[in-house]
Amino acid sequence: MIEKTVVVTNRLGIHARPATVFVQAAAKFQADIFLSKGDVSRVNGKSIMGVMMLAAEQGAEVLVEAEGTDAEQAVETLAELLANDFEDKI
Repeated sequence: MIEKTVVVTNRLGIHARPATVFVQAAAKFQADIFLSKGDVSRVNGKSIMGVMMLAAEQGAEVLVEAEGTDAEQAVETLAELLANDFEDKI
């Protein structure tokens, strides 16, 4: 399992549009992808409902986890997306 903690930079947090971008990016990887925030249980990073249920606001620390053949690349790509305000994606 590869994991990385990232701070959400989007001023509105992970709302519908960034969640959609995240899920679409996550779907490109074969690895199983999970997100968690604080005491919220792990959610499926490939599920729009799961990602939105995190209710991750700006400044929230989110743990990105992946397990599978391309887990390392998945975590790096998705963590960068969260940390860079979804730049060039929305």
